[in-house]
Amino acid sequence: MIWVAWRQQRAETLITVAVLLLLAALLVPTGIDMASRYDQDGLSVCAAATSGDSCRQAIQAFAARFESIMNLLPWLNLVPGIIGITLSAPLLLELESGTYRLAWTQSITRRRAHRGAELDGEPAAALAALVTWWRTPLDHLQGRMDNVFDFEGTVGIGYVLFALGLSLAIGAVWRRTVPALIAGFAGYTVARIFVQSWLRQRYEAPSTSTWPARCGFEKPELAKAWILELRPSDRLGHAISPPLDPLRACAAVGNGNGGVNLIDPSCLPRNLFNHAVFQPAGRFWLFQGIETALFAGAAAVLILFAAWWIHERSS
Repeated sequence: MIWVAWRQQRAETLITVAVLLLLAALLVPTGIDMASRYDQDGLSVCAAATSGDSCRQAIQAFAARFESIMNLLPWLNLVPGIIGITLSAPLLLELESGTYRLAWTQSITRRRAHRGAELDGEPAAALAALVTWWRTPLDHLQGRMDNVFDFEGTVGIGYVLFALGLSLAIGAVWRRTVPALIAGFAGYTVARIFVQSWLRQRYEAPSTSTWPARCGFEKPELAKAWILELRPSDRLGHAISPPLDPLRACAAVGNGNGGVNLIDPSCLPRNLFNHAVFQPAGRFWLFQGIETALFAGAAAVLILFAAWWIHERSS
């Protein structure tokens, strides 16, 4: 079965391996540099407790050093979709050309013809392992609930399977490979945007915290959390209307990194509070499990539908 799967998907597998090798060539050198700088700057102390100006400035400088490569990270959202639709291409080509009938007269049964998805999670797992290793220093400093949630953990496997299943389902009905792949990738993209921008933050009811503005923004529970909202408020967390601009309420006492004005929080009014709505960092694996199950479950339904449709329409 492994040899048959290789014969059917060797071109697509080689493309997937090439993409992973290209990403490794980009991430491995910068990952080694990032880990070295992390140790040289002694940032492990700041990872345990990020309070204090020295730690704050050190973390900002460290993140700024690797900002250019970090800006490329969002493009990795495309990789699971590309892998998924690429691995669906062999079966769709057979459906379009009609050669699947010849395959079914040989030693490849219909059931075995749909087992190509068994190994499709491996590229996503390899990508997640690579990104997790590469970003370990920044994960220690900033957490991973927000910016890199899509690239670490198990969700990438669900994304690949979903793109695969969606392409197969569309292709089984349409019997045209290229339009099915385009439609599958478009549907994958729309689903990812919907989940990332709206649904994910609702997996669990967010936590809230309200504290005096005079105490600054240093809250341990917010250090590595996914902050959904942060605004001035009254003691009960109600929004202030109109919002108060702290820079106008207090005189600047100096300049921080990038020329940003700094203020002395002690000059702020006593009745001014900060209110935060956030998803705690400790929910990372819970959210990973929910999202993986969501996409993998949808993929299973789509793959079963494609198998049923092909079986019924080709009998």
